[in-house]
Amino acid sequence: MDSDKTVRPRVQLSVPDGIFLTVGMVIGVGIFKLPSLVAGNTASPTAFLLAWLLGGLVSLCGALVYAELAARHPETGGEYAFLQRGLGRGAAFLFAWSRMTVIQTGAIAAVAFAFGDYASEILRLGEKSSAVWAAVSVVAFTLLNFAGTLQSKTLQKVMEAMLISALVLLALAALTAGGTPKPAAPAAGAHMSFGLAMIFVLFTYGGWNEAAYLAGEVREARRNMVRILVWGIVAVTALYLLVNLGYLSALGLGGMRDSRAVAADAMRLVAGEKGAVLVALIVCVSALTTMNAAIFTGARTNWALGRDYAMFRGLGNWRESGSTPANALLLQGAITLGLVAAGSATPDGFGAMVAYTAPVFWTFFLLTGTTLFVFRRRGGEAPAFRTPLYPLVPLAFLAMCAYMLWSSIDYIRNPVYGPKFGDMVLAGLAVMAVGIPLYFLARRK
Repeated sequence: MDSDKTVRPRVQLSVPDGIFLTVGMVIGVGIFKLPSLVAGNTASPTAFLLAWLLGGLVSLCGALVYAELAARHPETGGEYAFLQRGLGRGAAFLFAWSRMTVIQTGAIAAVAFAFGDYASEILRLGEKSSAVWAAVSVVAFTLLNFAGTLQSKTLQKVMEAMLISALVLLALAALTAGGTPKPAAPAAGAHMSFGLAMIFVLFTYGGWNEAAYLAGEVREARRNMVRILVWGIVAVTALYLLVNLGYLSALGLGGMRDSRAVAADAMRLVAGEKGAVLVALIVCVSALTTMNAAIFTGARTNWALGRDYAMFRGLGNWRESGSTPANALLLQGAITLGLVAAGSATPDGFGAMVAYTAPVFWTFFLLTGTTLFVFRRRGGEAPAFRTPLYPLVPLAFLAMCAYMLWSSIDYIRNPVYGPKFGDMVLAGLAVMAVGIPLYFLARRK
């Protein structure tokens, strides 16, 4: 047992490795599923594109904040380490618990459902085909990451290169399709919410912060983490704007609002029905790319929790063979499978997981952003990178976090989505709250 405690993460990830993981975490199934929902909650093509640009700007502000945090504390654990040093052990514990049971596992389950939806278009596996494919993918990629860091990193590069190429080709094909875009219908009034649109936009951008969890495994982390975060989100923003311009060019805002599979509908204008299978394959690659990166980074926080609390000490062992947090990976996989089972009982597993994770996700983004002010006030040695335009950039990020937290809770009152997924919003908040008494119990032990 003593030898296990001395095994630490290997510093073996370069800047390109980190950028690939960051871009892979961000560019996922959201860009294929959610633009139609964003279109349904924006009043014009200009507002639609501004929502995506705003998403990129918010993410860039957040990346700059996280870059300084990572430069100050370049170690595996990410927000867990920032919250522990800035707001105390209680906040860090509550985050780690919520990430393990709601945030990361819910996000992995959402992506798994998206993969299942499109994989079922190629090969159906019975009445619950989507859930079956989702479960299979979770098991397969958990085992892949269990095998080792280098194995999962290499596969990530291959899948990400395929995905970026496919998205660029899809966007260019849609821009030159020559179809007749459907004009937008009048705004839907009470059913339209820019806050809800931004939930979908920022869910699609979600994941840029995951690179902070890799700081303990990145070479020269104090200098290189800012490059990973900033260049990753700039590349994603440019690609998202290009793809959405393609959707608008091919379908128009009205056509996007009416579409249930916006990428497939755009592709039909280019390649007919055969394009639907191609899109399904692209989405499957996209989902698997995102899932691999999420599983890779998610277990690192569980490992940090096990290292610090005796109640979870089984999670704190690092497996030297393959350099992986083995027990943390296995527990993460088991919880995700439980959420897949729960989501299979709802009308839309993907939508249920978005509702389940959003309020908890934005709660801890808000809290993590405040730690930068705590560290600045304490002074001490200047980090290798400092957030520019302080305090304007971090204040803008915190303001958006607060707005998104309110919007994600207000989800319950939405006449379209509230009746379907309001219970999932409350469930996520309830599971997070369980962590409060659990912390006091873990502290005693």
